[in-house]
Amino acid sequence: MSISTSVVSELLQAIPHWRPQMYFKASLTALSHAMEDQVLAGEDCPLVIASFQRERFYRQEAHRYRRIASKSQQIYVLAAPETDFANNSGVFETIAFEKSDGLALEWHLVVIGQQYASCLICRERAIGTEKQSDMNVMDNSRRFEGIWTFDRQVSQKAAEILLKRILLYRPELASKIEEARRLYLPSSAPENALLTKENQFLSQTPTVQPDPFVQRLVTYLQVAQYKLIKANRSLTLKEHKERLINSVTHAIRQSLDPEEILQVAVQMLGEGLGVCRCIVYRCSENDAIAKIKHEFLNDGIKSIKGQLWPLKNNPLFEAIISQRESISVDDTLKDPRLQPPLKSNRAASLKTIVKSCSIASWLLVPILYQGRLLGMVELHHCGPAPASWKSEDIALVNAIATQIGVALIQAEAYANLHDLNEQLEALDRTRSNLVAITGHELRTPLSTIQVCLESLATEPDMSPELRQVMLNTALQDAERMRTLVQDFLTLSQLESGRIEWHPEPLSLYECVELSLSHVRSRNTEGKLPRIQNFVAPDLPLVLADGEWLVEVLSKLLDNACKFTSPDGSVTIEVNYNSLQQLEVTISDTGRGIEPNRLETVFDRFYQEEGALRRSAGGTGLGLAICRQIVSGWGGQIWAQSEGKNHGSQFHFTVPLVAESFGSEFDMSNSDEVEDSASSTPQKRRRTSRKKRN
Repeated sequence: MSISTSVVSELLQAIPHWRPQMYFKASLTALSHAMEDQVLAGEDCPLVIASFQRERFYRQEAHRYRRIASKSQQIYVLAAPETDFANNSGVFETIAFEKSDGLALEWHLVVIGQQYASCLICRERAIGTEKQSDMNVMDNSRRFEGIWTFDRQVSQKAAEILLKRILLYRPELASKIEEARRLYLPSSAPENALLTKENQFLSQTPTVQPDPFVQRLVTYLQVAQYKLIKANRSLTLKEHKERLINSVTHAIRQSLDPEEILQVAVQMLGEGLGVCRCIVYRCSENDAIAKIKHEFLNDGIKSIKGQLWPLKNNPLFEAIISQRESISVDDTLKDPRLQPPLKSNRAASLKTIVKSCSIASWLLVPILYQGRLLGMVELHHCGPAPASWKSEDIALVNAIATQIGVALIQAEAYANLHDLNEQLEALDRTRSNLVAITGHELRTPLSTIQVCLESLATEPDMSPELRQVMLNTALQDAERMRTLVQDFLTLSQLESGRIEWHPEPLSLYECVELSLSHVRSRNTEGKLPRIQNFVAPDLPLVLADGEWLVEVLSKLLDNACKFTSPDGSVTIEVNYNSLQQLEVTISDTGRGIEPNRLETVFDRFYQEEGALRRSAGGTGLGLAICRQIVSGWGGQIWAQSEGKNHGSQFHFTVPLVAESFGSEFDMSNSDEVEDSASSTPQKRRRTSRKKRN
């Protein structure tokens, strides 16, 4: 059986002119003890009805009620059972009600004697589930609403309501309850005696006035409790702040990935502060825009992830740059920085953002490290009405932004260290390859030259035919050594930036033909694969340094021929990469390249089969030189292949000559430009060399 009716509600209906008061748990404890002590100190035999919310509260006072039971036979104790509390007639009557009963949320104590009467009838406020109630068992900040009075008629009415409730749970106590009514609740009292305030005071004056000490004690406890609540609230906020800072710090220190750091920070900060929207983005002082990559959203809030956030001509961002501190906007509709007139159209753009993102209140906190701007934390309140930013919230976000800045710097330092380690490893590999390649490429031709020269010097009777063979072999190996040294010097100049580029209008068809002639002249034995030139002669002119363009074409063709068998083929094609660029493609049917090595082939000293196990000669510098040259005129170079024995394709881009090319030169150079445009690649190459010299 469960009764949901509230005793407090029934009593207030009977005395509508009374207004309930608010009491803290500590105050009710003091009042209850004062009422119980009055019973223990007196000689009267009163009626005592005590209702506890739970059995555990009763157990704390059980010893007092055993002493009170020695004073009277009319003692009734109600509580919700948890272990062994049950309906029982012992030294006093115990009444067990269900936890779902309305009494489980109330605190009652009624004392009616011959010389005095008092009652305490209260109901706990702001209590939700049972779990919440259990969590607040020892919390003295629990609040109750009800009546505490020494008025006899009010006390008698409260006793009548509680006795009816007891009778419903313990009908076997009917005779004892009737005796209590006869002794303490005289039936002669008019039923409507409590309906007016005048009748309350005129019908019967209490024999004993409330103890002034008790009233002063309650007042003191109430004031002290308010102070305690205020202090606890302050401590709770500080604890929440420290806990949030510690949790964010611990979370972001678990990673050295800047993106992960920002995502963890925005998520924990948004959840911790319960804001509508929280965003974090990287930016520097000179950035015009920032992209929103990390965002926390509350339910029903529009996402702005992926949007471009304006920074240039943004008065709020400019204020942060100048002040180096956070900025809060309590009401975006009234803040003067967001209202026209302002310079140009800055206010209008910000108002557009405010409207599209539904920002009612705005907080911007910079992420700084030693004065350097690393990013920004923004909190948005998107409710229908603006909200003021509390100083403690701003301080909290500032503290977290500082921790984010430290974590980002650590992540950058780790990334730089990782890059440095990779560079050192690459340098070590370069050194090893350099030693291996130079040792092989220099020692082999030197040995051949030495053998040939020694043979010529020690054998004067050598036939002219053999002498010529020895001389040709020595010359070929000397040329091989010269090419090696030249490649080293060329790459060194390109990487150091000491090359002076001389772009000029060129016919790509003529450059290809010139490079083909170079390739054929270096391979007089006729073992080249079939080379097909599909470059049209009427292509528009390209803007590049003629000597270096021919160098790139020659090296790529050499490379294709070297790894393609004589029965294979090499093709040269040109396509439009865009309106400003042509794309040159050199394809072969040779051995191909593994897909995971398509980027590595452009590294210095790269050898597909290893420095000492390759079947084709070379230094491994050709493609590295090509990449540096193509980068010099702002182009791109890349390789494609489906794998071993599937051939390969090398692509690079070269810019086209703009229509206004001639206007970019001074009139004093007009003759030179005209000669360059109409000359052959061979003449332009000689002209380029003269310029460098």
